[in-house]
Amino acid sequence: MASIPSHSLGALVVACLGAPVTSHAQQIVDPAACPFESTPFHACALDKAKTFEPPRTAEGVPDFQGYWRGQSNGAAYDFEPSPGGFAVPASTGIVVDSPDKRIPYLPEALARRNELRTQGFLDPQAHCAPSGAPRKNFTNFGWRIVQPDGYVLFVYESMHDYRIIPTDGRSHLPEAIKLWHPDAVGRWEGDTLVVDYANMNGRNWLDMSGNFQSEHSRVVERYTMIDANTIHFEATVEDPTLYTRPWTLAIAFTRNTEANFYQLEYACHEGERDLQHIGVAPQ
Repeated sequence: MASIPSHSLGALVVACLGAPVTSHAQQIVDPAACPFESTPFHACALDKAKTFEPPRTAEGVPDFQGYWRGQSNGAAYDFEPSPGGFAVPASTGIVVDSPDKRIPYLPEALARRNELRTQGFLDPQAHCAPSGAPRKNFTNFGWRIVQPDGYVLFVYESMHDYRIIPTDGRSHLPEAIKLWHPDAVGRWEGDTLVVDYANMNGRNWLDMSGNFQSEHSRVVERYTMIDANTIHFEATVEDPTLYTRPWTLAIAFTRNTEANFYQLEYACHEGERDLQHIGVAPQ
């Protein structure tokens, strides 16, 4: 399939979605499901994925279509364990391949993260810039997944944002092209959607606590349905300029099955400068 020119991306979104949709996703709690806390969820989900047979599209790939929300355990605010604070919930941490659930920073990068942690007004998302990968899946709002042949399309409630993931075997863009939303190249490995992201512009943060990325960061996301209403989301982050080793995070995505559900309008204009009214401006 030929690549989609940039001026056609919005048209593809409209064509796939049809009539506009507008409500916030609601958490689904199934007593028989895996726990939502990341470490036990990750182990449970890997086991359940071995036996679950997902529904399929006409193309023959797993059918993820519908409305979803990440059970992110406070990761929108901090990927690492955190007690939270005023108007900020605690985070249980989502790193699943280290006992302390900490990101394995190099000393210089950790010092920079700690500095950024005191400068929340620098967070690009606070200025309505695109959130990139994997952060967009940790915003406190849901999204819709649509699957035209050869693509997986994520349409987020937050900021009118979207990702178009081709699964047609194409290569990455030239390295000189740097993007807020890194270049996504998808493929199917059995029943798992694997998305490889490259070409980051180096300006994105992972969360609101100063955990950050560089232009050398690479992210590989894996999406696997483990029951009709749950996706195991796993992402491995690699950057030898920031971390001592690659590291992995995991959370659950749960489907919204409410019959009358619809996404709300969430406008956010890039370049927002009125941050003192959302409590993150320097004093």
